[in-house]
Amino acid sequence: MPDRFKRKTCRLCDGATLELVVPIPPSAIADAYVPAAKISEVQPTYPLDLYYCGSCSHVQLLDIVSPELMFKDAYTYQSGSSAGIVKHFQEYADGVLAREKPAAKSLVIDIGSNDGTLLRCFKNAGMTVLGIDPATDLAKAATASGIETIPSFLNAEVAQKVRKERGAARIVTANNVFAHADDLAGMADSIRALLANDGVFVFEVSYLVDVVEKVLLGTIFHEHLSYHSVKPMAEFLARHGMELVDVEHVGIQGGSIIGTAQLRGGPRPVTPRVGELIRSEAERGYHKPDVLRQFAKQLDQMKKDLGDLIAGAKKKGQGVAGFGASRGGTTLLYKLDIGQHLDFIADDSPAKQGLYSPGHHIPIVPGSALYEKKPAYVFLLAWVHAKAIMKNHQRYLDEGGRFIVAYPKVEVISKG
Repeated sequence: MPDRFKRKTCRLCDGATLELVVPIPPSAIADAYVPAAKISEVQPTYPLDLYYCGSCSHVQLLDIVSPELMFKDAYTYQSGSSAGIVKHFQEYADGVLAREKPAAKSLVIDIGSNDGTLLRCFKNAGMTVLGIDPATDLAKAATASGIETIPSFLNAEVAQKVRKERGAARIVTANNVFAHADDLAGMADSIRALLANDGVFVFEVSYLVDVVEKVLLGTIFHEHLSYHSVKPMAEFLARHGMELVDVEHVGIQGGSIIGTAQLRGGPRPVTPRVGELIRSEAERGYHKPDVLRQFAKQLDQMKKDLGDLIAGAKKKGQGVAGFGASRGGTTLLYKLDIGQHLDFIADDSPAKQGLYSPGHHIPIVPGSALYEKKPAYVFLLAWVHAKAIMKNHQRYLDEGGRFIVAYPKVEVISKG
């Protein structure tokens, strides 16, 4: 299988009227941090351009990096490592169970189940759970921890086997993975095959409206192939024998939507929120490409403002560093063209310390480097955790340091 390929049609509607609306420079794979022994190796970069579908208004990457390359062996993200995600998943599971009231031991299947954090919430509530995740090491660890996980991508063969051996699922979930698959049609058909007649499919994805209006550039990387809005998603599900019956707009990950779907003709009425969000998207211009073109101009302005700021600091001989060895930070380094200007990237996680950033090979060092090396500016790469980082490193501000944030515009944060 090639390490990349480019699709010619829309991932949701198969339309061929596709327009490049947000050009983004090719970048290394977001989470491909490397050890010191490999910093002499040149890492490949892959396109990240965003395209708009003129037929259904879906926004997406057309250049696909092989999922085997990204997910199978080297995938390191773990849901359970974030206290905020653990809390969110508990509330998420509680909400689904309160609405659905499934019988004890009902089957709950999570697609892209990662380390089993979400399924553990369902299991603790008396459900029978099963995970499906292609990250082999994570799947093995989840199974060993008591959350049985099939180490595979979801496809028709896996769905048929699970249905035959375990019966129909009362609940199927897919959180921040329904944006990851290129063959979304195949995934939707597989999910439909797993569902019981009265079952629900609950999914969470980053919301395009938030990505654009909050300028969440850090959400755009190769793992995220689709940037969802409600109208094209509802139409897509309908084409695959399912009906979107509810959508909740939540603040997690900068702004996401939690959708609930059932088999066509299922027992649940469609809530007003579905139509309300579709109308809101239309009023804000998301069913046309102009709003995406404006987003591209905004990113270009951000790049100029940040470049001017860093150039001025360098001219004075001042140090500039980054904070947060995050996946989204890799896109920021490439799109904003600042990777070559950072002296180091600090991170409080020991798991990343001692590694080097994807492509640019910037050293990842402990957060204590802020006080030892005293850079004049620190650009916050881990955009989701910006407030927590500044709170945890108030001392850096107290000692005269300045943080730079770029969401939704470039700002310098100093003491007070």
